[in-house]
Amino acid sequence: MAAATVVPLRTGVSGLEVLMLRRNPEIYFGGAWVFPGGRIDPGDRAGDENRDAGGDAASPSTDLDDRSVLSLPNLVDAARRAAVREAREEAGLNLGTASLTWFAHWLPPSFRPRRFATWFFLAPAPDQSVNIDGGEIHGHRWIRPADALAAHTRGEMDLVIPTWVTLHLLVPHPTPDSAISALGAGPPLFFHTDLRETDQGRVAIWEGDASYRQPDPHTPGRRRRLTMMGREWRIEGL
Repeated sequence: MAAATVVPLRTGVSGLEVLMLRRNPEIYFGGAWVFPGGRIDPGDRAGDENRDAGGDAASPSTDLDDRSVLSLPNLVDAARRAAVREAREEAGLNLGTASLTWFAHWLPPSFRPRRFATWFFLAPAPDQSVNIDGGEIHGHRWIRPADALAAHTRGEMDLVIPTWVTLHLLVPHPTPDSAISALGAGPPLFFHTDLRETDQGRVAIWEGDASYRQPDPHTPGRRRRLTMMGREWRIEGL
């Protein structure tokens, strides 16, 4: 399934802050702290004049492991509209599609029963109050990326892999403008995850790592991975 996520950014008292939402404990990824986002609906493709170019963004028949497909303008535009809609529905934020910067794409391992191929966008947050929907979302926080990672390590916030990595990428940046400029400067980062169990813990491995889609997760060479040992997560190559 195709999905979209937007990471709203603002300048707080101590620097860059991100908006994080706590999901309803009774639904998928229940209790996790995430960014606004969700599945791309057919209505998000309204106004698309090239629907046949890449298939339906919400259709399981679309090859969401193919970068050339993922970068088709009609699919990226549908993802933008979905991200804007989800920010409005989940957090009451009114974003414009033109304000979104596509910086990453995530695809879970092939063995997962529910695979959400997700476009990730950055956006400056509007000067509005956050109003959560009370259904899918049960809480929200504006928080510095480094503080969110520390809260995860202490067991105070549950983060899924794409959220953790996004926060890690944002840590060095003092303002929304600097983060958007740096992360949006090049092509989007692709994280099509190969998940392994090793003697060091669970490891998410991505293309560029010497062990990516290889039988041995310890193959010598370049590393581009996240090792998860309980609450102690260690990233290499990013």
